Amino acid sequence: MSETERGDRLTQVFDLVGPLYRRAQRKVEQDAPIEGLSVGVRAVLNMLREHGPMTVPRMGRAQALSRQFVQRMINEAAGRGLVAFLPNPAHKRSSLIELTEEGRAAITAVIDRERAVLGQVGGDLTDADIDACRRVLSHLLHFLDDVDVD
Repeated sequence: MSETERGDRLTQVFDLVGPLYRRAQRKVEQDAPIEGLSVGVRAVLNMLREHGPMTVPRMGRAQALSRQFVQRMINEAAGRGLVAFLPNPAHKRSSLIELTEEGRAAITAVIDRERAVLGQVGGDLTDADIDACRRVLSHLLHFLDDVDVD
């Protein structure tokens, strides 16, 4: 496959990922009223669920989001008692953020509902198909690691 053909094929992937992401966002926000989580708050809570306490700048880099946006989401989550601020021994001015029990319960409920919905995806998708999709998307994400988000 030539570079042009590869570029065309990967452009088709991005053409699918954009609408998929936006529809998934809408679905999360439609289904999240039980917990009242926006997509942004869901993203930071899930990062904390998966990785433990993190700083705002680290979350921003990991999710390719601006620090300002992440800080707004953390402030919203903190105002609802979903996260707490911890002293950061590595950096006095950049607190570590951790989930509270309420935050853990809220993000767990959202993730459980998302898994249940996505588990209903029909068709003939195999484990190998899903693994290949994850591999391609991971490769593209890594290729774009150097993109500045701030």
